[in-house]
This record gives sequence, C-alpha cells and structure tokens, in this order.
Amino acid sequence: MSKVVKFGGSSLANAEQFKKVAAIIRADESRKYVVPSAPGKRFKEDNKVTDMLYDCYDLAEAGGNFKKALQEIQGRYQEIIDGLSLEISLDEEFKIIEKKFQEKAGRDYAASRGEYLNGIVLAAYLGYEFIDAAEVIFFLDEEGNWDGDKTRNVLSERLKGCKNAVVPGFYGSLPDGRIKTFSRGGSDITGSIVAQAAGVDVYENWTDVSGFLIADPRIIDNPKGIDVITYRELRELSYMGATVLHEDSIFPVRQEGIPINIRNTNSPEDEGTWIVGSTGQKSKYVITGIAGKKGFCSVSVEKDMMNSEIGFGRRVLSAFEEQGISFEHMPSGIDTLTVFVHQDEFINKEQKVVAGIHRLVKPDAIEIESDLALIAVVGRGMKSTRGTAGRIFSALSHSNVNVKMIDQGSSELNIIIGVENADFETAIRAIYDIFVLTAI
Repeated sequence: MSKVVKFGGSSLANAEQFKKVAAIIRADESRKYVVPSAPGKRFKEDNKVTDMLYDCYDLAEAGGNFKKALQEIQGRYQEIIDGLSLEISLDEEFKIIEKKFQEKAGRDYAASRGEYLNGIVLAAYLGYEFIDAAEVIFFLDEEGNWDGDKTRNVLSERLKGCKNAVVPGFYGSLPDGRIKTFSRGGSDITGSIVAQAAGVDVYENWTDVSGFLIADPRIIDNPKGIDVITYRELRELSYMGATVLHEDSIFPVRQEGIPINIRNTNSPEDEGTWIVGSTGQKSKYVITGIAGKKGFCSVSVEKDMMNSEIGFGRRVLSAFEEQGISFEHMPSGIDTLTVFVHQDEFINKEQKVVAGIHRLVKPDAIEIESDLALIAVVGRGMKSTRGTAGRIFSALSHSNVNVKMIDQGSSELNIIIGVENADFETAIRAIYDIFVLTAI
C-alpha cells in the first residue's frame, strides 16, 4: 500500500498545524509522498501567503519599495521554523526571490514561492527528500496546458529513486524554464499528478472539512456528509459550484482508477469522503448531492414545426457562438427551444444574439428571461428509484417555487432545475428536505 497525501493551506498555516500534519503522515508509513500548499490564514483576519506574494510582486513590478512586504513574508516562514525548532535558514532563498522580483520574473513565479518555500520547510521537518515541482511538472504553453506524457515520465523516474518525498503543489515549468502555475487551488492537481506518476493506491487530500457535504452549509444547517461519491457525480457537482476539490484534479487519478479520500487535518479520525471510479455501494439517500449557481438568462426561441427543420438547433447556437457566448443547457420541445447562458456574458450582447437568431432561423418569437438560477440534483441512486423528478416537483410546489426548466441527463445521474434567483435557497432547502430529512 502506498499513498500520496496533499495538505491545503489551512493545514499548514503555522507550526502547530505542521505538527498535526507530521503526526498524520507518521501515523501511516504508506503515506510516502507529500504535496503541500502555501501557508493559509492563521486566523479569520489573516492573509494567505499566496496573496501576500501577489501584493509584494505587484509592488515590485510597479517600481515601489517591496522589501518590507517581502520581509513580512519571510517572517511568516521564520515563525514556522522557530515553532518547529528547525536548524534551517531561508535567507538565501529570499535573496533569490528579491532578485527575481527586481527582474520582474512574473506573477506566476511570485505566487509559486509560497508552495516552494513551504515544501522546503516541511521536507526538513519530516526528513523527506525535497523535489522542486519545476523540475518534474511541465506545461506546454502559457495557457496552462500541461505536458502529461513528459511530466509522468520524468516524475515517475524521479520518484523511483526516493523512499519518501515532498513535492510542492500549484506550479511547474514552461519549455523555456519559466515558472507556470495552475489556477488557484491547483495544489489539488499536483497531488493528483504525483499520485498518477507514482502509481499509488490512494490519493489522500487533507483539508479543513471532513469530506463533501450533500448541500452548501451556508444554505442548509448542518447538512449530512457524503461517504462515497463517484468521479462522474463529483464532476457534475463541481461544475455547478461545489468547491471542496479543484475539479481538474480528478482526471489524472481517474485515468488510473486511483480513489481520492478527502480528510480533515483537524479531525484525522473522521473517515471523510471517498471519491471512486465506480461503486456497488448504495448511497444512504436517493441523491448524492445538491449544488447550484445563480446568474443565468434563458433565451426561448419559438417557431412552428421547428423540429422538422434540419440544422435548426445548430443555427440557433451559432448565433451565440458568433458573439463568443457558450451555453449551459438547451431543453427543447416540438415548437420551442430554450438556451440557458451566463447572464454576465450575455447581457451586453443580447441584441446582437437576437438579431443573429432572426437572421439564421426566422423565428415566430423570442423571449428572454434573466435572473435565473440552475440547480443540479445528482445521485447514482436516482437511476433505480422511480418518481425522483415527481418528488422534486412536489417539494418545490409545496414551497411555492416556480420551476422554469427541468432537464434530466440521459445517464439518469443528474437532474437540472431552473428557478428564479430569488427562489434559489428555498429550492435547495426544499429538495434537501424531501430527499434527506424525510429519509432519516
């Protein structure tokens, strides 16, 4: 048995958290490879080190005096080093960072130093080998597309030569050697890449929550946790707003069939949530999770006998494509077709889109409705349970929520409901109550 363990910023915010992390790693000798984030907030009003680095670099790039800001960042690391009674110094590293900032090495370089320095400290504390992610994780271009084949080959070879290692998250290097970062939260992706390259049995992702919850705790008081969720279910929920795990971190381990275990650094005894490729385990409830987003528009196109016009849907969508607008969902009937789009992308281009639709398909009518929300109800249990959609309609009707759209995927894994923004929270509570509270 071997594992990759990734720890988020809140898990490594100070020396006390470092000690918790070390205890977790040492409690299981199969935890061979560690991926750390940069130090997060120590308390509510505190700053994350990554944000401090961004601010410091912006000051340097503008020609300002950034040395005091850089000293404050060094102080954060020195506080951790002193708290762990380590005999290491980061003075030379900060001299290099100061020089690179003066040379305007880029915001990606600046942000990556948070993970890089934290990796050095954690490796020293654990007695593990430190591997600079820039030497083993490679990007193809500035757009952030990573070179999977090269990364896997180089990283696999490097890991073969060490029993235990720390590989900092969030960054890699471009073909010319410059540092490139993943998007925020990208340490999750690094953990997944390391797990794939090492061919481990489990990827443990340690954070400040005990796994996934069925619904957003800001909307539902003390929502129930999810024991097991499939990659497909997670993909649906992440796309609609669930944010415990960076959604791109799924793909490297999914290809290898490696399960992810979301755990809580502050409650290591909790089993957390298991993310798996497939499972025969039934979930406790018909649904696995609920997630959603506000801020959509619907554009309804009406035309008699449109279903008999070959290419009608393609031509409608091309009116959106011409304006650089992507669509979310497209439910249709015999004489109507509705396109859901992000309101902030659409609103300033709506008349151009409308003109394009008139030109391309000559509709009988076009109706636009704004301030809508989309809610995804996801669950592998829905496929074998009759009347799921009916129960959703009943719950929403009982709560006086007007349903604008309902769309069930062909896999029967998810149902998408459109409601008004104002009804968003009420709708989620109603769905949670009917599937979870009544099942307890």
